[in-house]
Amino acid sequence: MAAGQAQPAAKKKVLFILGATATGKSRLSIDMATRFPAEVINSDKIQIYKGLDVITNKLTHHDMRGVPHHLLSVISNPNADYTKTDFCLLALHAIQSIHSSNRLPIIVGGSNSHIEALVDHNPYIDFKQEYDSCFVWIDADEPILFSRVSARVDEMVDSGLLSELCDLDFSSIDCDKGIYRSIGVPELRSYFLAEKSDLAEDESRLQELLRRGIDSMKKNTCDLAAKQAVRIKKFAAAPGRDVVRIDASRVFDSASAEEAERIWEESVRRKGEAIVEIFLKD
Repeated sequence: MAAGQAQPAAKKKVLFILGATATGKSRLSIDMATRFPAEVINSDKIQIYKGLDVITNKLTHHDMRGVPHHLLSVISNPNADYTKTDFCLLALHAIQSIHSSNRLPIIVGGSNSHIEALVDHNPYIDFKQEYDSCFVWIDADEPILFSRVSARVDEMVDSGLLSELCDLDFSSIDCDKGIYRSIGVPELRSYFLAEKSDLAEDESRLQELLRRGIDSMKKNTCDLAAKQAVRIKKFAAAPGRDVVRIDASRVFDSASAEEAERIWEESVRRKGEAIVEIFLKD
């Protein structure tokens, strides 16, 4: 560089946390945002809608631990279309707002197509020219992840999933639109329609429909997780892309909750912190 020539401005930094459903992305994002000055941007295309907090598996306010979240529960119309282009525009505004407060944007969510659009096919800016990105991929071996998915669906049922859905008018909602695309709504439709029909008196039939619905939720969520993992692998393999993988398999294969916590701290949280520390110092 010639003497007296100004140094190019350093790119502002953005952290991405990638991962299939149920791998612990949200927890890791909170761990990072409570360790570093940061705020979270939700990239999940279903969690952007208001309502159905259990079935869409949104973090509770308690679990957020005071970390500000953007693009979470902001669309009131449950049938509204929310495109990748919409996400790019809203995410860019959120990134700029977070940077203006001298904080780190952490983009996290299961909709990898939205992250790809933001980084590789952004209609508004050349994202890779504007921002310095770090990609952390939290992953787990497929059989262990599928077992975790099954357990999480059971946890959702225990947390009030059925109560959350009971007021929906399943005779009129379109399961191909908006928030109603969420896994669990179409799968349990037959159960809730039967509950409000002449079959309501047939308890054994209702329980069979409920069992089938829950089993379908588990299968379809496992299928989704497998597709997400394939897509992330393809994204990570792009030339010049630096993606660091953290294997959380041992967390979900632990013999006890105490052991799972210990492994998470040692093998996931601390590794994530080390990655982000290096990224922020570059």
